[in-house]
Amino acid sequence: MAIHTGKFVAYYRVSTREQGEEGHSIDAQRATVRRHLNGGEWDLIEHFTEIESGRMRQRPELNAAIDMCIDEGATLICAKLDRLTRNVGFLCTFIERRVPVIFCDMPNMHNPAQNKMILQLMATVAEYEAALISERTIAGLEAAKGKGVILGSPNPKAGSAVAAVKRATAADKFAMRVGPLIDQLRKYGCASLAEIALGLEARGQLTARGKGRWQASAVRNVILRWEELKLKEDARVRNV
Repeated sequence: MAIHTGKFVAYYRVSTREQGEEGHSIDAQRATVRRHLNGGEWDLIEHFTEIESGRMRQRPELNAAIDMCIDEGATLICAKLDRLTRNVGFLCTFIERRVPVIFCDMPNMHNPAQNKMILQLMATVAEYEAALISERTIAGLEAAKGKGVILGSPNPKAGSAVAAVKRATAADKFAMRVGPLIDQLRKYGCASLAEIALGLEARGQLTARGKGRWQASAVRNVILRWEELKLKEDARVRNV
């Protein structure tokens, strides 16, 4: 077991559903942290407790713990990796704040820098997973377009028919690229349009107009078009 030294800030989290489950209670997490830090010259300067789902982005206690780590030059310690967050947008924000963190359920990963690498890998794997999930749908959509199937919803009132088709095609392509990422953000806890917008910004995904800041209306437009494209593809597959 590693010998720990320096300042530590503990973060404990349970959801209401998990409150009484073995291994997830606050008392169990506190005991795990104390047991993990046993030995060495360390100082547990503060602890923060949150009762919140791991998918939620609003985490005031975790934010307070992070702020204290930055102010005090301390390391964040969690009883388990899954106590931190399952929200991709928040995870990316956490990585960007460069707070050292260790997890008691990863005893061989006692180096905060190594644990940061694990978090980066989690975000990378999540992004890769989104690409794999979307691959089949995108291939099907491209095949449908190759057969002359018209995708999207061209608006005949918006300029000439040719211009409308070009805009629709560009919107389709953008939805095919961003839609799978939105699906993945939803899977990892981004439920509202605002949360999805923050998740897209954290990933560095620009809007269709090349802007870095997403509005809820822009997210809604992509979702509607992406859902429509998936429905068209499903209908095409059923009719093959």
